[in-house]
Order: sequence, then structure tokens, then C-alpha cells
Amino acid sequence: MADFADEKFMDGLAERVSLSEPGPAPSRLKAQIYSALVQQQAATGALMSLSESHAAGGALCVFEQLVRIAPVGEQVKSLNFCRVCHARVLAEHINNAPIYWGGCPYVEFKKS
Repeated sequence: MADFADEKFMDGLAERVSLSEPGPAPSRLKAQIYSALVQQQAATGALMSLSESHAAGGALCVFEQLVRIAPVGEQVKSLNFCRVCHARVLAEHINNAPIYWGGCPYVEFKKS
């Protein structure tokens, strides 16, 4: 059972705290959430191939572009290449990570 003095102390602390409007989520958190969602999606079935994604107007990073034009099958092009990319590792561990190439979703997280 809580002591009345403890309860009074906690009430006093709560009265002095002012809540402000939340800001945008940190880019690091966005990257971690994105990675988890894509990993979960990949676990439930094949991802859209890079060729299909490009044809649908999706942006591809420089590494995905290389795989898209490589002479490999669509099954290989459906792998989650972000999983092994250093951009993902940087973005998940550093806010506003130094990643600058176009088409990388982790770069987009820094902008919003």
C-alpha cells in the first residue's frame, strides 16, 4: 500500500510537469520501425521484385538499381537488400545518419 507522503510527493511532481506538443519522431526510430515492418512483410511471403517496383514508379537506391539491371532471376530481385545495407545500420543507430543517395528510404526519414 502506498504511503500518503509518497502519494503527495508524486502529485507535486505531476503538477510541476508541463507537457508540450510532441515533435516529429526521430529518424532513428522511423528507420527501426521501417526495418521491422519490411522484415515482417518478407517473413510472410516474397516482396515485390525490384523490376516490378521500378515499373510501378518506386524509387530504388543505387544498389537496388544495380541488382535490378543485373542478369539474375526475379526471385533474387525480390530479396530485401536493405537488410544487408550499411545505410540501414547507420540509420537505425544514428539520428540524421550521413546517407545521401536518392531512392534510399532511410534518407527520406531524415527529411520529415
